[in-house]
Amino acid sequence: MLISVVVATYNRPDALAAVLRSLGKQDERQFEVVVADDGSRPDTAEVVKRAQATLPVPLSHVWQEDTGFRLAAVRNRATARARGEYLIYLDGDCIVRRHFVRAHRDLAEPGWCLTGGRVLLSEAFTRAVLVNGIAVEDWSIARAAIAAAQGKVNRAISLPRLPLGSLRKLGARRWQRLRGCNFSAFRADIERVNGFDECFQGWGFEDSDFAARLIESGVRLKNGRLATNVYHLWHPENDRTAHSENWQRLQARISARETRAQMGLDQY
Repeated sequence: MLISVVVATYNRPDALAAVLRSLGKQDERQFEVVVADDGSRPDTAEVVKRAQATLPVPLSHVWQEDTGFRLAAVRNRATARARGEYLIYLDGDCIVRRHFVRAHRDLAEPGWCLTGGRVLLSEAFTRAVLVNGIAVEDWSIARAAIAAAQGKVNRAISLPRLPLGSLRKLGARRWQRLRGCNFSAFRADIERVNGFDECFQGWGFEDSDFAARLIESGVRLKNGRLATNVYHLWHPENDRTAHSENWQRLQARISARETRAQMGLDQY
């Protein structure tokens, strides 16, 4: 089964370079990477071009004009470009460990969307990682625990890989479980709900809307933590101007029990 890793980015080429570096170290090769670029400057395209020369898997670049925060739109465009039967959605500031793709594959199950976790890096340590090229993706659990004790990351307890079994399916109808920075689903389930709804513009709740519509369509959420966690680089808080409007839109969609995006994947 071919997997497509869709990496969302916007004007953060140093972080994207670190993420692509970590994807190049995966312990499996049956996947491709699609960079979903929400209108970045040309330096991001240069990062992608350099990575295409060294990454051991196919890498493509989907770019859209910068007319504001339109994550749903660029994810739809990248999903349409992607060739995989199964898609992993990853933010362009989330560095992955060597088993990341394989862990998503091992936990993949038709009718289930896998929700991943994250370990947060401090602002100062994020600068050090990006400036000095610190390969956190190569860290052992012990090294991560030391970093947590030093305040460089917020926790290391969530990094060990544990099977968990049926515990992963507890709370399967809670849309709040999905974090937009790290999740995956089968293409068939994504297409059933028409992908991401581009009515959500500006930061906030486009991922929650996607999760809620999946659940309404019969898909359930499976907990991928303690298997798929990523190192999430620090970034300033996003502009939340659209927060209230998007929250109200989400609540209306949930009340209406909608399953398909009004402006979604079928445009592409």
